[in-house]
Formats: sequence, C-alpha cells, structure tokens
Amino acid sequence: MPSMETMVDLELDQRLGARIKALRLAGGLTLDQLADRSGVSRAMISRVERAESSPTAALLDRLCVGLGIVLSALFREDTQASPLARRADQPVWTDPGSFYVRRSVSPPGTGSAIEIVEVEMPPGGRVLLDAARAAQRLDQQVWVLAGEMVVTLGETAHRLAAGDCLQMLLDGPIAYHNPGALTARYAVVLTGHDRPAFGGRP
Repeated sequence: MPSMETMVDLELDQRLGARIKALRLAGGLTLDQLADRSGVSRAMISRVERAESSPTAALLDRLCVGLGIVLSALFREDTQASPLARRADQPVWTDPGSFYVRRSVSPPGTGSAIEIVEVEMPPGGRVLLDAARAAQRLDQQVWVLAGEMVVTLGETAHRLAAGDCLQMLLDGPIAYHNPGALTARYAVVLTGHDRPAFGGRP
C-alpha cells in the first residue's frame, strides 16, 4: 500500500501536470511547439502532463520559460483571492532532484506582481536553472535567513551568509548551492507576470 508521502507526491505531480497542460492549451501550443520553446522533449512533456514523471526544478524552469510564465505560477492554487495566506495553506513542493523544499508564501489571486517564496536547501544541495530567458528579465532578490548559500550568476559566484541579501536580474543561468553542513533557509522575492507571454517569443 502506498505511503501517505507517496500519495501526496503523486497528487502534486498530477496538479503540476494538469496545470502545465492547461497553460499550454490556453496558449494554443502543441506538445511539439512547447518542446521547441523549452528545449524539453515532446515525450517528457507528455509524461509530465500525465503525471508519469516527477519533474525536477530545472525541468519545470525550462517549461515555464517555454510557456512565458514564472515558476510560481505553477504552484498557485485556484482559490478565491485573499490578502492573507496562512502558513498551513501555503503550497509546498519538494524538488526530486535536489530535495530542496519550496513554499509559495504570497497570497494567491491578488493580482500583485510581487512573489515571495521560502526555500529550504539541504546540506550539499545544488540546483542549476539554465533555461534561455530571451523574453524574460525577472527582478529577483535572495535573502538568506539561516545557514549559507552560494548563488552563481553566469561566472560570478556570491557567497551569502545569514542576513545577506542579493539582488539580480534573472536573465541567464543561475545556480543555487548550499556548501554548509546544515540546512539553509532563504527567501526569494521577485517581480514577474502571471500570464503566458507567447507573443514575446519567436
């Protein structure tokens, strides 16, 4: 009998797959077109949409660039807008590649351009987001709350301790790495857009 944790992971995969498919269809994109835009194979996109594969953060990042959305858009619940998001109601997702835990902190449905995400990165954890972002220039700040992180933009590495805050334009490859022996916790604050930006891509 599947464990409760396995059932929760499957439910998350199903929601992510359904969300990706809905956004793809809303933009009038075929699987082949999204594959071309994202660099993710048609077969893999199909598997993700059918919840037959647990996508990593790097793969989701590529799909989001192909869809013209920010990653946070995939995790928003379709709930009535409220200015308050209780911690118990904030969507949580674990990356199967790095095992970092991502919590969507911002209240959903408010129309705000500001997104706040809380991340817990395990010791030694590393994530590389290298999707091409020709049509996206997201203003982002990383604020380390506990532990330490190395954030690498292109060829420039920034070592951050608790309390440090790094501002960046997310318009190229970015890597997150926890070099410490303890779990690192940090907040990501960014401004982006909610709607697919298909018109802005070739």
